Amino acid sequence: MDIKRICCIGAGFVGGPTMAVIALNCPEIEITVVDNNPERISAWNNKNLDLLPVYEPGLKDIIKKVRGKNLFFSDKIDDAIISSQMIFMAVNTPTKIKGKGKGMAADLTFVEKCAYQIGKVSTDDKIIVEKSTLPVRTAERIKKILESFDKPINFEVISNPEFLAEGTAINDLFKSDRVLIGGDSTIEGKKAVSSLVKIYSRWIKRNRILLTNVWSSELIKLASNAMLAQRISSINALSAFCEKTGANIEEVSKGIGLDSRIGPKFLKASVGFGGSCFQKDILNLVYLCEYYNLKEVAEYWHQVVKINDYQKNRFSNKIIESFNYSIKNKIITILGWAFKKDTNDSRESASIYVTEKLLGAGAKIKVYDPMIDEKRVYSDLRIFLEYRGLSYKEIESKISSVSVYSDYKAAISKTNAIAILTEWDEFKSYNWKNLIKKMSLQYKIFDGRNIINSDDVNSKIYKLGITQFKNI
Repeated sequence: MDIKRICCIGAGFVGGPTMAVIALNCPEIEITVVDNNPERISAWNNKNLDLLPVYEPGLKDIIKKVRGKNLFFSDKIDDAIISSQMIFMAVNTPTKIKGKGKGMAADLTFVEKCAYQIGKVSTDDKIIVEKSTLPVRTAERIKKILESFDKPINFEVISNPEFLAEGTAINDLFKSDRVLIGGDSTIEGKKAVSSLVKIYSRWIKRNRILLTNVWSSELIKLASNAMLAQRISSINALSAFCEKTGANIEEVSKGIGLDSRIGPKFLKASVGFGGSCFQKDILNLVYLCEYYNLKEVAEYWHQVVKINDYQKNRFSNKIIESFNYSIKNKIITILGWAFKKDTNDSRESASIYVTEKLLGAGAKIKVYDPMIDEKRVYSDLRIFLEYRGLSYKEIESKISSVSVYSDYKAAISKTNAIAILTEWDEFKSYNWKNLIKKMSLQYKIFDGRNIINSDDVNSKIYKLGITQFKNI
């Protein structure tokens, strides 16, 4: 079947960029991205492309070319569903915060609501594409919901998980390592898969499009994220060992990465991984392993998350220890709130964890990030502190000790320590030696990216690991 009309439910970090790239490469297909958040839709339709709700290098150039031509953003979800032939589900699947599986299992509330809405309003055959990262056999649940309406129409559910790294999402979409499509082996299932293959084949080489069954496709996404996170936790565990023994984690990482069987990617020590995927997906995998009574397997993967938490706590403790555990009313500047550079996504950012730890020790916090505003910082902290079980009064009391700046010079002025937690290129460009000379107090600089001891701040400030600069 030739697809002429696509609907994508979810206008976030996955739905927006993915549909923009499809629209650019398939001008004959009319694509409507829908969301029940009118503010987000309004932001996607903003004439000022610098105010798009998702920041990705190269994204606004594509939006400029396709928006209003064959790419549209709307909050009229039912209309878009009814008129489409293919529907992408790109909604959030956070970790459950209550009920069975709390703290580990994926919350499929939004996915199930989407399936219900699609089943309720559809009047003809639809191909449903799972784009969100989902537990194995979620497609089965989706299909049951769709078929519960007992309509004389056919729904084919296929899995097409995203493999986008925020900050490089557009490049990832154009030059994918692989496009994964999982479908049923029935005649209709194969036709649905073929329709999606035809779309991607417009710009992706056929040998990079991998076809599997639905369950394998769902698991491959979870397993890929778990393996990548495992590498980060492994090198972070070694960074702690290096600090005790005098080994250099940068040299160790390089030596390991030169092994062709291993390679250098994801072997940079850091404060710990963040973002919307790694921790959520690993915990989901842990839950599924426990569900199938694979306790040893579950504990193996759970340890990856535990090391990540350990690394964030270790970094926070290094700052506290440097003040001889007397950090009350000390002013600490956090440079970087996004979980990585070139994105305005702060979900699960190490900065949130480090800030909470320092606030708990009595410090006052200044924050600067080039892409994240005051509203988002305070929202992240409120959500995190509420999850920690603090009362409204306790949360507001802690947040009153946090100041957010739109100018880095104001953020680093009259502070006692600087913690660089996001690898923004902007931070590397600062003339740190001149800045330090102008500092009115004795500064300590903590770079969450490397274990080194050097006066050459500008050349060393950005290598990944845990660094403490004292009295420079």
